[in-house]
Amino acid sequence: MTYLFLALGLFLLFIGGDWLVSGSVAVAKRMKVSPLLIGLTLVGFGTSTPELTTSLLATYKGSNGIAIGNVVGSNIANILLILGVTALILPVKVKGKSIRRDSAFLIFSCLLLLTSLIFGSIGRIMGLIMVVSLIFYIVYCYRTEREEVADENEKLPPLWRSITLTFVGIGLTMLGAKFLVDNSVILARTWGISESVIGLTIVAVGTSLPELAASVMSAIRKHSDVALGNVIGSNIYNALFILGVTALCMPIQIPSGMWIDMLIMTAVTALMIAIALGYKKFTRTTGVVFLISYAVYIIYLAQIGQVS
Repeated sequence: MTYLFLALGLFLLFIGGDWLVSGSVAVAKRMKVSPLLIGLTLVGFGTSTPELTTSLLATYKGSNGIAIGNVVGSNIANILLILGVTALILPVKVKGKSIRRDSAFLIFSCLLLLTSLIFGSIGRIMGLIMVVSLIFYIVYCYRTEREEVADENEKLPPLWRSITLTFVGIGLTMLGAKFLVDNSVILARTWGISESVIGLTIVAVGTSLPELAASVMSAIRKHSDVALGNVIGSNIYNALFILGVTALCMPIQIPSGMWIDMLIMTAVTALMIAIALGYKKFTRTTGVVFLISYAVYIIYLAQIGQVS
């Protein structure tokens, strides 16, 4: 039954996240928000909801390894797996001047996490700093992007339907997160695998499925700015909003072995930014390299996974 509920949790996360993204994007377009801002805010926030509910539940249950491993693992998966698959389907072109702004803030979020690592925990003060920083980022993004509007000729569903779809999606992601956390902890104890590794792999990939769905659909529809904005926005939300809100509710103790994964997350983030700023395009070759790198990372986790 554990495997059945785990699969059910992943399924609900995927369906709920997909509905949440569809509904929130439709609402944003009704409000005439730019595609880039949709990717950075509503899509980023929407697809990060599974990580939020998962980390909150994990911290409440005392599973700090899953709580922070979920975020770090999701950020790594977003770049190497999500962006890798997206680029493999259709090369992702970097558009606009705002990539420098967003890249700088993404690096800032990584530095905050590394700072927390030094202290060994993310307390309420650091949580407050993270949340306030995110609010500042959202306001700044809106003020710099509000002149760009969505296509007025695009046919959109009624506003009430989009809002309903959004709330139903939120409910499904919360239910899916509960199934995922409960059964991941059971598996961790049964297999003798550390909760940190479970959070970095099964939970991280599972909660990243909405990002995968959103980015792949964006690539298919040739909205590469939304696809890249989704990855950058989700990673910023994961680091600042999810861990920030979770720490405000209950301080998070960082497992001693997590520093390697945090450094890997920072390294792949820097690599993504270097490609975005230097080459202005994520080619299919880049996608293959990213996917191979992610496979190597998973193999590395498998080698150390029997540490309880």
